Amino acid sequence: MSGGVTAEEVSSARSLAASAGRVVVKAGTNSLTDESSNLDDGKLDKLVDDVAGLVERDKEVILVSSGAIGAGKGRIGFARDDTVEESQALSTIGQSHLMRRYTESFERYGLTVAQILVTEHDLEDPERFTNFKNTIETLLGWGVVPIVNENDAVATEEIRIGDNDMISASIAIGVDADLLVTLTDVGGVYTGNPKENPEAERIEAVGRNYDEVEAIVEESASGSFGGIRTKVQGARTVSEHGIPAVIARSTEEDVLEKVATERPVGTIFTPINDHL
Repeated sequence: MSGGVTAEEVSSARSLAASAGRVVVKAGTNSLTDESSNLDDGKLDKLVDDVAGLVERDKEVILVSSGAIGAGKGRIGFARDDTVEESQALSTIGQSHLMRRYTESFERYGLTVAQILVTEHDLEDPERFTNFKNTIETLLGWGVVPIVNENDAVATEEIRIGDNDMISASIAIGVDADLLVTLTDVGGVYTGNPKENPEAERIEAVGRNYDEVEAIVEESASGSFGGIRTKVQGARTVSEHGIPAVIARSTEEDVLEKVATERPVGTIFTPINDHL
């Protein structure tokens, strides 16, 4: 399904995505942890394989990674995060574990990583964001892969609403990225909840049909599938700034390689200004 988006627009958006020199890749918690909330080494290593593949194509990659709270749960065998205080404490345990594993995994490719923890407030404050952007530019200039996560230890209401989706969009716009790829546990945006409705169809492209797609997402998003709302909002936000965005399944084989070679994968959001 790609109603309202022409084949030419889809092809042009895929070409823009493939030629991107600076890419923001956002990975969700379910893309990094197992059903018991333990950090899944296989999932993390696959993500690193995919990101390293882009770096080998001489692309600059900024990785926005969730997973600290989930990794913290698994690390100490804590089954719940009923309060903000528990979530914040779990994130402090999980974040160090997450970064240790990223460091080890990226070292397989001879790549160095850096940790940056931010909140939406950091990105909204001009002086703080300038400092953030300068740090990102320096790290990329050194060939280092910045790994950004929300600073859950000091976040409050943001911790509940999938803020990394909006943070990744803000970063993509603010650092002049050419592409945003959001990796999740579903294959893109669907006409229903694919976890509950086997007849739900993947929406190939989103552009002028955004209002229709948004209505579908609002109707189908609930429970564990509710996070698709902020992913769609983030993708739409960057597309309004002339940046193509892709939402795709993290477990898809060569998922980032497919984006980099103009092959169909997930749901692509076409830029909706003069870039097309």
